[in-house]
Amino acid sequence: MTVESGYHVFETAAGFAAIGWNAKGINSFRLPARTAQEVERSLLRRLPDVKPATPPQPVQAVIDDALRYFAGERVDFASVPVDLGTQEPFFERVYAFVRQLGWGETATYGAIAKMLEAGPEFARDVGQAMAANPVPLIVPCHRVTAANGRIGGFSAPGGSLSKARMLEIEGVEVRDGVVTRDLPQLGLGF
Repeated sequence: MTVESGYHVFETAAGFAAIGWNAKGINSFRLPARTAQEVERSLLRRLPDVKPATPPQPVQAVIDDALRYFAGERVDFASVPVDLGTQEPFFERVYAFVRQLGWGETATYGAIAKMLEAGPEFARDVGQAMAANPVPLIVPCHRVTAANGRIGGFSAPGGSLSKARMLEIEGVEVRDGVVTRDLPQLGLGF
């Protein structure tokens, strides 16, 4: 992306969302909340100096995809350029791995740690990376669950209920906070 920085608030079928960008890519995405003010405040906490702007075409394409996603259409954000800012090296590896999870796929915190050859003791670090994810949906942290398919926490508006709704958009059945449908999941027992 070769565009100046800015942000834009837009309405989806699930509520108001916000997106921020710079010349490197999308640097902030706020999942839908009830009001435009709520998502704008959330975005500005992360990017206090950014100004509202009309989205350039590459950013508008991401917005259009987000609108389609929350309307229930299958969308893949894996190729969207992102600028995650300065991250711990392990977090960078976690984000790169999670971006590979496809529509309706889930993985546990522990399985991701193991796949990154970090061991189960790093499951908590995977969870911390997901909580700090600056571009949820684009880095699909909603697809990462706790052990045994439990939804776990979610720092977006609506908390774990929002996570369950996003998984359900992707055809993943969630009952009483647990993924219940037989689906591709990296579990590995922890």
